[in-house]
Amino acid sequence: MNKNIAVVAVSGGMDSCVAAAIAAQKYNLAFAHINYGQRTEKRELKAFNDLADFYKVKNRLVIDFRHLSEIGGSSLTDFSLEVTDADLTSSKIPSSYVPFRNANILSACVSWAEVLKASAIFIGAVYEDSSGYPDCRPDFFSAYEKMIELGTKPETKIKIETPIINFSKQQIVAKGIELNAPLNLTWSCYKNEDKACGVCDSCALRLRGFYKAGLTDPIDYVVRPEYKEKG
Repeated sequence: MNKNIAVVAVSGGMDSCVAAAIAAQKYNLAFAHINYGQRTEKRELKAFNDLADFYKVKNRLVIDFRHLSEIGGSSLTDFSLEVTDADLTSSKIPSSYVPFRNANILSACVSWAEVLKASAIFIGAVYEDSSGYPDCRPDFFSAYEKMIELGTKPETKIKIETPIINFSKQQIVAKGIELNAPLNLTWSCYKNEDKACGVCDSCALRLRGFYKAGLTDPIDYVVRPEYKEKG
């Protein structure tokens, strides 16, 4: 029996990898990736293609959203701003937040999904154990799904799937291991493209997830702090 198609937004990071592994259980996969002038753009694109190769994905779309870099407002795209070291005790939105990035990503995925007649879009958004980015909230995705219903053809039915949104990083690591997801091919660091820095917000959350899962992260780091607890 032919599977339905799911478009998966794949940044190349651990979260999108695990979301893809979950989607692969039920759907034929189409991978979408966004280049937006981020510091680690080349490394993330390599991770995207490595993951697509692993899952034997033929339908791949790489989109240039350079406007996010031109708009600025984030240390990921404005190199005059510092990518701050992680503070897992703070609820403040970090400098790495890219204004309304997920809405931009979803807009492209919806357009492609409608053309492919896909029935779902998977995105590896995480809220409970993330930095609290406002566009990672469950309510945001529910509202966006309603907008898809209103803004596409009557016969188009696309569901936004956020399978790990309420997972901790520890649970994401565990799920990835359970599904044999290639976490060694992923890249999460916001600063470096050779060895992960180990101290940015994304590295910190990832390292803490592996630590709490009782595992060692397979990628290389400049430093490996033991991020044991949040707060």
